Amino acid sequence: MKITRIRVYKTDLPYVGGTYSWGAGNAIKVAKASVVVIDTDAGLSGCGEFTPCGENYMVAHSEGVEAAARLLAPALLGEDPRQVARIERIMDHVIQGHGYAKAPIDAACWDILGQSTGQPVWMLLGGRLTEAAPMYRVAPQKSTDETIAEMERYRQQGYRQFQIKVGADWVTDIDRIRATLPLLKPGEKAMADANQGWRVDNAIRVARATRDLDFILEQPCRTYEECQQVRRVAEQPMKLDECVTGMAAAQRIVADHGADICCLKISNLGGLSKARRVRDFLIDNRIPVVSEDTWGGEITSAVVAHFAASTPEEYLQNTTDLMNYNTRSTGIGGPTAQEGKLLASDTPGLGVRPDFESIGSAVSEYVL
Repeated sequence: MKITRIRVYKTDLPYVGGTYSWGAGNAIKVAKASVVVIDTDAGLSGCGEFTPCGENYMVAHSEGVEAAARLLAPALLGEDPRQVARIERIMDHVIQGHGYAKAPIDAACWDILGQSTGQPVWMLLGGRLTEAAPMYRVAPQKSTDETIAEMERYRQQGYRQFQIKVGADWVTDIDRIRATLPLLKPGEKAMADANQGWRVDNAIRVARATRDLDFILEQPCRTYEECQQVRRVAEQPMKLDECVTGMAAAQRIVADHGADICCLKISNLGGLSKARRVRDFLIDNRIPVVSEDTWGGEITSAVVAHFAASTPEEYLQNTTDLMNYNTRSTGIGGPTAQEGKLLASDTPGLGVRPDFESIGSAVSEYVL
């Protein structure tokens, strides 16, 4: 089997809630999705997607996939997409870094591998270890009353884990945390996610002012070193997110006992192939993980769902249904969200196909 064509599509994904505010003054209304479709001489096609949460989130840009495809296509055309490890090595040889731009190509190849073998991707990753993955839902930065009302709406939909966005003004953030956390029902969990937004001194102030509440403190500061300063003082469990960038970061976290939970954004780690190795290393060292990505539609959600399904249940903190954050689609099919749980498809491959009516015409195309 050979890759005969690579196409890149771009489309806007408007946020279903209007404005998504997070961290230190960040806000988006529309995310920019890039979808990659790989065709083969066997008649099989695979797809992948990368969508950043803002134009420059996590050293990633919405133009990166198109630029990477232009450089990678000459090396990938004619290759067998089922050889996912070989494809990964070729991409890393042509481009150092920029894993987010390679991630949709990696996903598309896993999709083709699954279709060619008649197996869902979760089976290729080792089997289904989580039947229905628990989801969290984000409560973006809004007034306290709006946040409480939003959490109640999600509760009625079956969500039992909530990510409360903080990181803008630390004084207001303390009030926000203290107003929302006591409203949690038995069995519910919450993360206060600063998305790197606080200075170290202010993060310590927040941790001390809320030490009597049970929640997870997520990525309080920009760098790993700054988060460790906070960790030495904070009594809350710490979840690291943006600074979990690959195996080297995971090895440092394990050596330092640097986090209690690690969020694995698949594109941030360079794609499904690399994310699987990082996940397995962390789990081998008894650190639970989150299966998610920066943003995305049905195609990204499919990858996230298969990754979650193949993660041991006792080490899967949660996942999320990114496709339900948008008013438009990137794919048809994919995972389903029911009563706060995400279920990966049993269909061979990723179980999703591009929604060409939504994503429009290809912005670039490369043919063997």
